[in-house]
Amino acid sequence: MKEFKFKIDGKDYEAQVAEQDNGTLAVTLNGNTYAVEVPALAHHAAKPVVHHAAAPAAVTTHAAPAAAPAAAGSVTAPLPGTIKQILVSDGQKVKKGDTIITMEAMKMENAITAEADGTVVKVRTSVGASVNQGDVLVDFQSAAAPAAAPAAAPAPKPAPAAAPAAAAPAGAHAVEAPLPGTIKQVLVSVGQEVAAGETVVVMEAMKMENNITAEFAGKVAAVKVNIGDQVQSGQALVELA
Repeated sequence: MKEFKFKIDGKDYEAQVAEQDNGTLAVTLNGNTYAVEVPALAHHAAKPVVHHAAAPAAVTTHAAPAAAPAAAGSVTAPLPGTIKQILVSDGQKVKKGDTIITMEAMKMENAITAEADGTVVKVRTSVGASVNQGDVLVDFQSAAAPAAAPAAAPAPKPAPAAAPAAAAPAGAHAVEAPLPGTIKQVLVSVGQEVAAGETVVVMEAMKMENNITAEFAGKVAAVKVNIGDQVQSGQALVELA
């Protein structure tokens, strides 16, 4: 289970996200638990979050048993995002709950924490890297397990190539979806002037409404989506000239 702490409009929130075997997420937000369906998880329903060093070298489709803690494992990205800070280094000892990485997702900064006391074996990402859900961020050795050389972690999967978009005007900036979701409101139209930080689209993801804002001031050159559209992470929503 991953834990996140973030602010929305100055209010503190705490969330725990646990991936289920059926491809859904169990999201606990400020004490309330929701079953969240994420289309992108449908192809990875049987994939465990932590890969045990004791497992055979061949890839297995069996979920890891929920018994004893892993001797060595991997901390993985819980959803697509961008690495903002790396707070640990190879060989560093950490305590359960310590923040080891912060990443930006859904226009919010999320803290990735250690699930147990242990030692960082290897950091496998870098500041500014764009990661997909399930990408390995850190190899981790639990303090409760005997020391052993960890199995080589699989290389992070490259992000899928985005479909080529229609040519944008020179100097245009695309406002993109930070993760899969459904368009709830489109608040701008072609030719409208917008300021940096102004909300242009509202989308629903993980049972929450998220304001998608313009990173730059400019004029709306094109609106690429309509209310009710299903969008994928990285898909262009609005183009600003």
